[in-house]
Amino acid sequence: MKVGIIGTGNMGTILSEALLDGKAASPSDLIVVNRTRAKAERLKHKFTGIMVANSIQEVIKHSNLIFLCVKPNDIFPLVKDNNALFKAEQCLVSITSPITTDWLENITPCSCARIIPSITNRALSGATLVTFGKKCESHWQKKLIDMFSAISLPMIIDDKITRVASDIVSCGPAFFSYMTRRFIEATVADTNIDEETATKLSEHMLIGLGDLLKKRFYSLPTLEEKVCVKGGITGEGIKVLEKELDGVFEKLLQATHRKFDDEVKHLEKVFNP
Repeated sequence: MKVGIIGTGNMGTILSEALLDGKAASPSDLIVVNRTRAKAERLKHKFTGIMVANSIQEVIKHSNLIFLCVKPNDIFPLVKDNNALFKAEQCLVSITSPITTDWLENITPCSCARIIPSITNRALSGATLVTFGKKCESHWQKKLIDMFSAISLPMIIDDKITRVASDIVSCGPAFFSYMTRRFIEATVADTNIDEETATKLSEHMLIGLGDLLKKRFYSLPTLEEKVCVKGGITGEGIKVLEKELDGVFEKLLQATHRKFDDEVKHLEKVFNP
């Protein structure tokens, strides 16, 4: 089966590398294209056997499964301009949250799906969010679940929770990386620890935390309970977090949902004029 990747920016590259490292696809299966050819060539240098196409049309013509890894605003013109090339036996997958499978099904004969990856998939870990179109053939549904099981935990979700699920799975790593970085900066500014040591300790703390959860030694609440001894030092820190973080995550979600809603309204006019 030939897998086409249209767009090898950050997420297109991460998806390609994860599929290859997870043995969900072989380099000879992949046909990639990017507006800046050098980015696609970098993938080919890393994974010998990948085919770098000269055009989007070449990818569509020679692929069975096609991933659209471009910006939301670029998807409608890309699909519409090349609509004559798409075939009913192909499967078309968007990896961006504002694009619904219904919109894609209305303008292409393909089986359609939306799969929202995470940067954690690069480590063959984390989750991916899956939504199948109403007309998506069952064999494609099985193929996609099998493929993404090799690099993640694929979770089929309803459109109603797309944004908040994406906040957790796709945006979450950036949010928690930012908070960790601010934690490191505070330790360096207010104590005698150097940045390299603080960073190394923090990274291994996060890795260890992930391992504890993965191996199911503790749940998040029980883990906090085990560390936070009543009347102890950790408890004093938790009191600060409880006070200072009050309402922060609610505001974060409100901001991402506002942006998402604005994008959906704009894109809906494009897909359904």
